[in-house]
Amino acid sequence: MSNDINPQFISFSNTSGGNNTNEKPGNWFEAMADAWGEALDEQADRIVKQSERVADGFNSPAEITELTAESLRMNFISNSSHTALTSVGSSLDTLARKQ
Repeated sequence: MSNDINPQFISFSNTSGGNNTNEKPGNWFEAMADAWGEALDEQADRIVKQSERVADGFNSPAEITELTAESLRMNFISNSSHTALTSVGSSLDTLARKQ
């Protein structure tokens, strides 16, 4: 088995140098980070909508509990994304050092 590592496989930055959201990720690590980012954006939108409902006077215990649940879900997604990206990044770092 060859120990050659494709530099594009390990690259952490988009080779185009831009941060345009219309650009496709340069590799699977960036694709994974983009997917986590989209999940976090969607959850943030849910929190904003629920917060607006509470601010508009729909502040029953059920509405406040739903806002709390959405905030806790955001915390879970955030921690999961951090763990996943850190673990994969560390693995890629280890792999690159063994070359």
